[in-house]
Amino acid sequence: MTISPAARMGTVTLTAGDLDALAGFYSRAIGLEEQRRDGDVVELGASESDEPLVRLVGDPDAPERPRRTTGLFHFALLVPSREELARALNRVQGSGWRFTGASDHLVSEALYLDDPEGNGIEIYRDRPRDEWRRGPGGELQMATLPLDVEGVLGSAAPGDTGVGMSPGTTMGHVHLQVRSIPEADDFYTGGIGFDPVVRGYPGALFVSAGGYHHHLGLNTWAGEGAPAPPVGARGLRSYEIVLPDAQALADSLAAAEGAGLALERENGETAVVDPSGNRALLRS
Repeated sequence: MTISPAARMGTVTLTAGDLDALAGFYSRAIGLEEQRRDGDVVELGASESDEPLVRLVGDPDAPERPRRTTGLFHFALLVPSREELARALNRVQGSGWRFTGASDHLVSEALYLDDPEGNGIEIYRDRPRDEWRRGPGGELQMATLPLDVEGVLGSAAPGDTGVGMSPGTTMGHVHLQVRSIPEADDFYTGGIGFDPVVRGYPGALFVSAGGYHHHLGLNTWAGEGAPAPPVGARGLRSYEIVLPDAQALADSLAAAEGAGLALERENGETAVVDPSGNRALLRS
């Protein structure tokens, strides 16, 4: 069964070694607003939004995630326009933080950076779907080309940072490191029901719902057979796959069980854990 075409990505939850420092970074450099704070949990989201994009769970005893393990490659904040991408660029630079990359992916324009605890972040804007190109066989064409940074900056006033992350910002996609592409393919397309979009990118698979360029990226760039990080390590705790309504959620859970995936139900949440240890919460 194919997942609902209206499925989307939701909150990404991270374990933070220094909760206050990390929350401050996401407010200052990224422009997210602190929506809620309850003990060791901080939720941050876009301006004028009640839905958190990032949830931080503080644990000062959490070990660092070792290099070359599975887990988060990056989560990707999708801004609604090129102007908002320029504002995000100005905001990060104005905070004194550095980008790790900037790319034109044909379907999108993207900025990359790491937070202070090494979690990867992408901030991007999509090109209109009618500008996306397809190659032989209908496979979506994506690439990694140099970004026209000056062109992006020219879409907003010099130094314009806005008042924070735009209200239209969403969690566009999540990119995970896995131990095996065929294994991840079986889990995310055969079990969860995402559609494969790009299979030809070296060491990676991109899957989506509803014809999007990707809701999930899956790569083995940490090495084939890479181990999962220690339980409780800093970094990704979970990410959300959001279904449009209760019936779509029930259908997806039934299909996942029918495909042999183990569902974990606790405290009103339903989760599945992929073979590489990445935990997804399914909700409507």
